[in-house]
Amino acid sequence: MTTENGPSGIESLRMTINGCNIQCLKAGSGPPVVLVHGGASDSRDWIGTMTSLSGRYTFYAPDVIGFGQSDRDNKGYYLSDFPDFLLGLIEELRLERPSVVGHSFGGRVCLDAALQGPDRVGRLVVVDSSGLGRMSWLGSFLFTFFWALRKVLRRRQPFPRFLSKPGDDYNDVSDETLRGLKTPTLIVWKRCDPYMPLKIARRAARLIPGSKLVVFPGYGHAPNKEDPEEFNKILVDFLDNK
Repeated sequence: MTTENGPSGIESLRMTINGCNIQCLKAGSGPPVVLVHGGASDSRDWIGTMTSLSGRYTFYAPDVIGFGQSDRDNKGYYLSDFPDFLLGLIEELRLERPSVVGHSFGGRVCLDAALQGPDRVGRLVVVDSSGLGRMSWLGSFLFTFFWALRKVLRRRQPFPRFLSKPGDDYNDVSDETLRGLKTPTLIVWKRCDPYMPLKIARRAARLIPGSKLVVFPGYGHAPNKEDPEEFNKILVDFLDNK
């Protein structure tokens, strides 16, 4: 593992996870929290949260395999590769039951990691997450439009190729699976999310035992960036088990 110092007290770590070279931002001191970015972004999405709360927690924000400055396999990735990566990161960093916080596709990664390794994840926060239900028609249109625009402009897609094998469902974790989730869970959502409708968050809150749903007013898909002060307050309350 190698380390470089960055702005605002944020370190940039380079390490190998499951044979892949990845970048991970680190900041703060205190209980460990892993922050996982969304499906068209990278770890920089979490810099605001990391700098604001660095006095309370030690944050780790990786560029997920296939994203940002981490390695990308042009052949693509299966759904199971992503929670394997996250659990491998937790093992490599020797974190003991960290909280994991995921936005959008990152929420699905964190959810799958908590289901796959319930003894390795302490608390779970999913933010306008995929995997809890199907994307809206508007979200599907926007996703396709921006994908095509980048193609026309010959810009690199910010996400890798996604592969599927029998049994994979990128859109929907089953009711039975959600009922079996034992990790303390916070669900955070925008009331008018153009990609992931609020109804899927409400479904998840009904199914996941003991889960809590917090809904932010207004339009958007990333309350961690659009409502940072209130998001950070809610996050602290949950992570501190208040």
